[in-house]
Amino acid sequence: ILLRESFLLNRKGTSINAPQWTKKVGMTPTFEEYLEMKAFREATQQLIDKEKHLFWETAEANKEAVEKLAADHKALEEHVWHILQQSFSLSTEEASTSALKSAVKAINLEEEQDQLWKQNSQTPPTWRPSEWKKRHDEVLQKLVNGRMDNPSSPTGDQVNQSTIQATIQSMGTQLKDDLQWVVEEVKNCYPPEMDICNLYARLYLETFKARLRKTVGSVDDKECSFLLLWVKESYPDDLMIYIDRVLDEAKKEWDQGKEPTRDDGCYASPVAYDVIQFINGIVTSADKIVGDRHKAQKITSNLTDFMQRYKEFHEDIIRQNKRHSKAFIKANLSCVKQFRYVCDPKHDLCPEDVKKNCLQVLTEMKQSAHTYLLTPVHKSLKPHYQKLGTSDWLKKNTFEKLLNSTEDELQELQGSSQSSYQELIGQLHQEVTVEYVRRLLKGEVKLKDSNEQQKAYETVKENAEKLHELEKHVSALLKLKANLSKADKKTIKSTVLDILKESHTNAETRAFFSKVEVTGS
Repeated sequence: ILLRESFLLNRKGTSINAPQWTKKVGMTPTFEEYLEMKAFREATQQLIDKEKHLFWETAEANKEAVEKLAADHKALEEHVWHILQQSFSLSTEEASTSALKSAVKAINLEEEQDQLWKQNSQTPPTWRPSEWKKRHDEVLQKLVNGRMDNPSSPTGDQVNQSTIQATIQSMGTQLKDDLQWVVEEVKNCYPPEMDICNLYARLYLETFKARLRKTVGSVDDKECSFLLLWVKESYPDDLMIYIDRVLDEAKKEWDQGKEPTRDDGCYASPVAYDVIQFINGIVTSADKIVGDRHKAQKITSNLTDFMQRYKEFHEDIIRQNKRHSKAFIKANLSCVKQFRYVCDPKHDLCPEDVKKNCLQVLTEMKQSAHTYLLTPVHKSLKPHYQKLGTSDWLKKNTFEKLLNSTEDELQELQGSSQSSYQELIGQLHQEVTVEYVRRLLKGEVKLKDSNEQQKAYETVKENAEKLHELEKHVSALLKLKANLSKADKKTIKSTVLDILKESHTNAETRAFFSKVEVTGS
């Protein structure tokens, strides 16, 4: 009751026509009172409770009670759809958005009740299944149709535009403004799983496409050029609104100190998946509109700027080095891997220059992530490195201790996707090998006779074999992941083996030794 009363208070704390019953502690509001408050979730729950009593718990439902319940259900439905139709006239005040939030919750409650009836053998009421989720999408489709059929006044140089050009400009502006409103205001009224931004984007793009086909069924070259210009200049801005919002959500999670969610034991971030879905959807739609994939690709011209901002966020996470930084970086590594889909020559989502620039940013992000994750590993291995190439190295099992410590560190590096983890291990293997060779070439140990030289030879040979067999260390680690299939394990082991084999080619050997810096004589 107190919550309901506070709902009716304005910023100054004064009551806005608050009914007397709201002040009666302990009294449950009636259905009509819930509707008056626009508390649709509570109203829906009240009707569902009555429905369960009448149809599940009562031997024979009272006819009058059933008729009253049916009438209330219809009234509630009308109120909910009315609120949905006002989605673009919301005030930014909490009191305005709370009605839409409550309506959305009511829709989900109704959907749950439909599912419960499917599992019940008793005869359902006439309004079941209500299919409010389906009706919700239909109401939004009609809302979008109406806004695209009656867009706001066209902007720009209307005097020098043809009717077709003015229509395209007007619809495009309406689409852009409405989708921005969805991202900034409407999205906050929906749970993430309803994916409302993508739903609205699909509805608007399909409606726009249909209206465009009807409008420009037969146009001259001048009007075609105008259409292509609008696609080139306005669509990229639409795209950036969406993908910037995706990045903003990731930053919010970071700022709140939350770790990324895990998927099959690996840290996961929705950034790459959501952005790729937006890009793929909009480029595909533009392609259908203009009939030219190459021209449609121009929509992604601003993608490099987004990647640069993503990289800056990535570097900021590393720089701050907070408790949850490693988890975020591991999730970002998986995103970097996914974003390579956009840059793949086999996919025609972006122009070649955009692919090249994005690929460069992704490469830098991967390398900085590897450096950040592997630096603590090398720090812990430093005491073992220091003994390499010394007299202790020949006398004691120094290298075995190095390998054992390395294997322990491999477990700490887990958390990114399997393919990203493989690349990280490959980098670690190369860096450990570089450090090993660098220490030996410093020549600190003095080999006085042939016996010591033979001992050193055998030690190096044995060390090299053990280092080369690091895939075996990965195999031991994979045994800890019981949910991996034999095929998955075989793929991972063969990938690491391929990395090792590649290191023996001439080009790779030269690249390897270029990393071995030796000081002194």
